Amino acid sequence: MKKEWTNYVFLTVGSFLLALGVVGFLSPNSIATGGIAGLSIILNKVFNISIGLLFALINIPLLLVSVKYLGKYFAFKTTIAIALITIFIEVLTQIIPIGALSTDTLLATLYGGIIIGAGIGLVFKGGGSAGGGSLIARIINTKKPNIKPSTVILILDAFVIIATGFVFKSIELSLWSMISIYASSKMIDLILTGRPNEKIVHISSFKNLTELGNLIIDQIGASGTLVNGKNLSYTENKDLILVAVPKNRLEKLKTLVQIYDPEAKMIIVEATHILGVH
Repeated sequence: MKKEWTNYVFLTVGSFLLALGVVGFLSPNSIATGGIAGLSIILNKVFNISIGLLFALINIPLLLVSVKYLGKYFAFKTTIAIALITIFIEVLTQIIPIGALSTDTLLATLYGGIIIGAGIGLVFKGGGSAGGGSLIARIINTKKPNIKPSTVILILDAFVIIATGFVFKSIELSLWSMISIYASSKMIDLILTGRPNEKIVHISSFKNLTELGNLIIDQIGASGTLVNGKNLSYTENKDLILVAVPKNRLEKLKTLVQIYDPEAKMIIVEATHILGVH
């Protein structure tokens, strides 16, 4: 029950942040974001219909069509999120109009994108969706499994960016919209996966790496996995160590490996999401 209440808090706060980013930063500066929120900003300028109403009118049919693909739990949370976003947008534009929180294009683009990204990320953490692109992507992916949801969302965002340029008659506003969408996507990733302070390191060598593994445990304080194998031609034995290392100990690990085997190969990649004990 506590977990479920936390999810609803995420949904509520996330919906408010998304509405704040749209009303306070992007819409007053004619900058669009991705998905239906961005499309609502554009259509608002064309038809002079409130953004909140447009957001609901576009999302409701999509939600009704996609319910059988979402599952009851996800569909219910998504319905709540769409309703909350619509209400918050209307409140911030009609009841308590906040106006533009910044008229500087750069600040509006970055802060609008970051705030909207944080809002969408929290809605996702709450078990729902902000509707729009994610609903369309799920429907298409169900009908055409070979089409990735990320590809669908990318195409929809590209359409919004192009439409921004045509409606507002400004290529620059399209470019600002791209920056806003990029900032949002990065913030969504940060909310969902956090920012692990570790790197994943692959160390391969033709030498036996058992002793190096012990040195890594003793001097770096990290543990990993040692794999014994062969090279691709099956002519030589080759060992591989997989280890997650804190960023501030990475240089020490490099020195340790170079001293142990100057010919060892190291591949270092970003750890975007680490779960459990390693």
